[in-house]
Amino acid sequence: MKELLKNTYGFIFEDALIDEITAVSLLRDFNEGDVLIDFGDYIKKMPLLLEGAIKILREDFDEGELLLYFIEKGDTCAMTMACCMGESKSEIRAVAETKGKVIMIPVQKMEEWLGKYKSWRNYVFNSYNNRLKEMLLAIDNLAFMNMDERLLNYLYEKSKINNSREIHATHQEIAYDLHTSRVVVSRLLKVLENEGKIRLHRASIEFLV
Repeated sequence: MKELLKNTYGFIFEDALIDEITAVSLLRDFNEGDVLIDFGDYIKKMPLLLEGAIKILREDFDEGELLLYFIEKGDTCAMTMACCMGESKSEIRAVAETKGKVIMIPVQKMEEWLGKYKSWRNYVFNSYNNRLKEMLLAIDNLAFMNMDERLLNYLYEKSKINNSREIHATHQEIAYDLHTSRVVVSRLLKVLENEGKIRLHRASIEFLV
């Protein structure tokens, strides 16, 4: 675990902090589609992502879900941290976008390290700031963007996270993430293909822009 930590966080955290994380934390492997945190869970550990990508979803008033943001290697989830610190139930669902590895840190240590390590304090505050910007962007997308623009942004993020122009997702899965219907997604994907921005294949979507 220590080598994985150093490879991902060695340029952020002091050696002493990495030693402490290694001593008290749990390393967990996950596969694509695994639910790592669910709505209503009491969160006792904070995740540090070593490999892979995770999407963070928010439950809406109609008991559907809305994609807030993705977290990638080197990230953590600010909303998870807030639940940990406040000992409140989770208001998000974290679903693995790809397979990967995550380190789970006990909440008691999170609080202790805020006063003990400047690098940890900076990391936590920067994480809050970055996730806040992403949530504001998600709100802007809902309020000001047309569905075709939201769809194109979604495909861009999926392509970036998977480091591939080939996006393996069904029209229904995309509709679920964007909180719309499969029919709307299928129609807009065809429009984007006609505009030369994507190419539709039988089991994947090729992102071209």
